Amino acid sequence: MKRYFSLFMLAAGLTTSAFAADAPSIGVVNFSNCVTDSKLGKQEQSSFDALKKQMSTLLEDTEKQLNDIAAKFNDPEYLDGLSPEAEEELKNKFRVLSDEMNRYQNQYYQVLNQANMRIIQTISNGINTASEKVAKDKKLTVVVNKDACFYFSPTLDVTNQVVSEMDKTFDNEAKKQAVAPAAPALNNETKTK
Repeated sequence: MKRYFSLFMLAAGLTTSAFAADAPSIGVVNFSNCVTDSKLGKQEQSSFDALKKQMSTLLEDTEKQLNDIAAKFNDPEYLDGLSPEAEEELKNKFRVLSDEMNRYQNQYYQVLNQANMRIIQTISNGINTASEKVAKDKKLTVVVNKDACFYFSPTLDVTNQVVSEMDKTFDNEAKKQAVAPAAPALNNETKTK
């Protein structure tokens, strides 16, 4: 009986070690930290903020003009001093500005939504590429988004490595773009000589 028990324990030990060798190794990435901490995320957020500011300025200017005209309509002394033609012109200007304001607001939301989707796609692609590199380097079987987990051990977090990899890629792309415009200029100089 002891012999069968020993064989059973040996088989169980071998099976456990075989399963342990095939057990998936997992890495977890915090998407929002990749957005806020990576150079790519910061650049994309900066361009989004610039676009948002530009569009907001346009809306604010139009709203200010509308408020100025509305204030004139609420001033009986001002209206009494206007000819019927001037009052009609003011009403037309108010209608045109109201239409522009509605159009700008619609465009504002559409453009911001499109920009946001583009940013998420760009950053997702960056995270995917960096995660693949980190997974190969750390011999991970899978890398998942933190939002897909109810719980994970902090030792599984590879966010910092992914951000570091994203920054390396960002710096390499920046170098390539800096060299690319210089290359045609050098080619033009050699052709003229």
